[in-house]
Formats: sequence, structure tokens, C-alpha cells
Amino acid sequence: MTKMQRWVLITALLMTSGGLFAANSVRYVRYAVDDTVNYGIQDGDTIRQLSAAPYLGGTTTGTSIASSDVRLLAPAEPSNVYAVGYNYDSHRGDRVLPPHPPIFLKLPTTIIGPDADIIYPDGATDVHYEAELVVVIGKTASKVSVEEAGNYIFGITAGNDVTERHWQSDDLQWFRAKATDTFGPLGPAIVTGLNYKDLLVQSRLNGKVMQSQRTRDHIHNVDAIVSFISQTSTLHPGDVIYTGTPGSTTAMQPGDIIEIEVEGVGVLRNQIARQIK
Repeated sequence: MTKMQRWVLITALLMTSGGLFAANSVRYVRYAVDDTVNYGIQDGDTIRQLSAAPYLGGTTTGTSIASSDVRLLAPAEPSNVYAVGYNYDSHRGDRVLPPHPPIFLKLPTTIIGPDADIIYPDGATDVHYEAELVVVIGKTASKVSVEEAGNYIFGITAGNDVTERHWQSDDLQWFRAKATDTFGPLGPAIVTGLNYKDLLVQSRLNGKVMQSQRTRDHIHNVDAIVSFISQTSTLHPGDVIYTGTPGSTTAMQPGDIIEIEVEGVGVLRNQIARQIK
């Protein structure tokens, strides 16, 4: 093999799973064993326990556990949950948007992890999925520039910005439509080292692909979003930003399985369940 052939092979391997730096990526998870919750680094079938959340400087404790022996939880515990509307032309349609990212808020109580149920709330009639790349903040960020923004991003994960469309159009604000309990599935891991500006985002409803587009098609890229939010709202470690959904969405029903996949991150799977009265 020539030097050039070796370089082509190495480059191809590095580009696998969505970015030039994928070979250096690290998977961080949050998991439960019985009633005990920890953070860890997932290496294949093994999870190495951390002393704290990775975005808070957690270090390995020397304890390991098999991945099959844990229940994965949402990989971050945000104090604030931000989201961007209409961030792909394929989803924007003919809406006229401002020159800056249109930001709205979800609530920390929306956050659930892999395999947790999305609750179909009483009074809802048109609940949709929205597949999104989600940014996890790693350092306190206030008034940072677009050029600096990447230094404040810890990693990325997959998210589902669940939305009740009738509430979205009828209410004064998107509070019920976007911030109802369980409307923010997140996971299965936070991954560092990926090229978040060019990753494939997909949704599958009961196994059928419903959305599929790359983040290079964002109207406002991730760095611009982080910078814009930080001009008026201080971002804290562990905060998350849902960065927008591509294409069209459809209604879900109790019993449906919705899967969100972000290239290099993995599959976030949840079932729709009726509210228990």
C-alpha cells in the first residue's frame, strides 16, 4: 500500500459516523441500576462510571458495569431547554422568518430518556414527532461570538421535539404544544468529537422513515444558534438546545413507536402511551 493509499484509507475511517473527528469521539451516558443513577463512558458493551456529569468535569472512578445491566436515562439534566423553530427550508415552507434563529423554550420536565413513554395528554388530538440534533453545553456561555461558540459545546445527542399541532396554532404561546411533560425525549448518549455541522438526522415511525436530512442544511448553523442565545440568556453546563427539524411530520397515536436517529449518536426510541387517569 502506497503512502497515498494509506492516507485515503485513514481519511475514510475518520469520516465514518458523520465527521472528520469521529475516530476520536467519546460516548457519555447517564444510567440507572436499581435506584442508583450515575454517568459513564460507554465503550461497546462496557460502561466506565464517572464521578459526576461529564460536562461538570466528572472523572472515571475505576468502576465498570456491563451495558446490558443498566437502564439508560436522558444523558443530560438541563436547567434550561432551548429550541429553534423552522431551521430547515424543507420544514419552513413559505413562512417569512427573522434573520436570527427563532428561539422558543421547552421545560426540563419535558426531558425523558430512551425507551421511556411519551404520554399522549388528555385533550390532545394531533401530537407529532420532530427529529432533531441536540446540542449539550459544556461551559458557561454569555455573549459569545459565532467564532467562539464551538468552544462552549460539550457534545451532541438526538432529540424529539414532540409537538401538539392544534395547541401550537391555537394557544397564545407554544407552552402546551412544546412543553408538556414527556415532550422532550433525549439520548441515547452525548457524543463528543463529531462534525455536528454535517450529520444525518432521521425519524422512523413504526419502522418507516419519515424524515431524513443532513444538518448542513440548517438555515442557522449550530454555532450561530449558540451565539445568538448567549447574547440574552446565559447558557450553563448541561443546558440543551434542540436545533430544528427537517421536512414534514405526521400525527402519532398511542401504541406507536417513534425512533430518532442522529448519525454517530445512535437511536432514541420511545413509545406513545395514553395518560393514566
